[in-house]
Amino acid sequence: MTQATAIIVGASSQLSRELAKQLADQQVELALFAQDPESLHDFALSLPTKVQVFALQIEQPQAIINQLEFVWQRLGGAHLVLVNTGLNSYDPELPWLPEQDIIDVNVRGFAAICNTAFRLFREQGYGQLAAINSIAGLRGGPSVAYHASKAFGQNYLEGLSMHAQRLKLPITITDIQLGLLDKAAMQQSAMWLAPLPQVAAQIIKAMKQGKRRVYVTKRWRLVAWLTVLLPEFIYNTRHWKAKKPK
Repeated sequence: MTQATAIIVGASSQLSRELAKQLADQQVELALFAQDPESLHDFALSLPTKVQVFALQIEQPQAIINQLEFVWQRLGGAHLVLVNTGLNSYDPELPWLPEQDIIDVNVRGFAAICNTAFRLFREQGYGQLAAINSIAGLRGGPSVAYHASKAFGQNYLEGLSMHAQRLKLPITITDIQLGLLDKAAMQQSAMWLAPLPQVAAQIIKAMKQGKRRVYVTKRWRLVAWLTVLLPEFIYNTRHWKAKKPK
């Protein structure tokens, strides 16, 4: 391959689109996976480089594997696979079905994508696997399955990085730890809510530098550090107490 080629899995989000736009501006050829590929048709045509769009069946691991292998052969390989798939929901009643959906997408689907990408890079002899994660994975939280799934993702990527080192292969694994951007948006916090182009630019810069783990934006590193250090009796402020009789 002469021209840089990137596969973005989960390309329909606003962040993925901004990443695709900035990569295309750098003349990177793109293959975009989305659950609704038609929704990306006009966007793909607007980019200044070759872009192909494919359907993504994120809840079916074997289908994901087959799709990735097909696109890989069609492209003749890739330099970068960027994974941005994630499902989140919160219900205080904690019903099982939403939890199952999160696990299916964020754990089973995520692992199938990363495992397949790593195998294809190993056969190719080089490459970079990057994934959008969240500092939510550092501790448990009210969105129980989501926090746990992000911890899984973080550890899965670390394991792949260790495996690449054991194989002595130039395969870079980059864990992109996003701050709690949804929470910042709800609170209208200008300090913690960076413009999307800035978020994407920091992610691309980290990938180019081959970072193993990066916090985006950089100021979220402090929050991540405090999150890990806080003892549970402070971190978990939701102490359950019996109601006093009236």
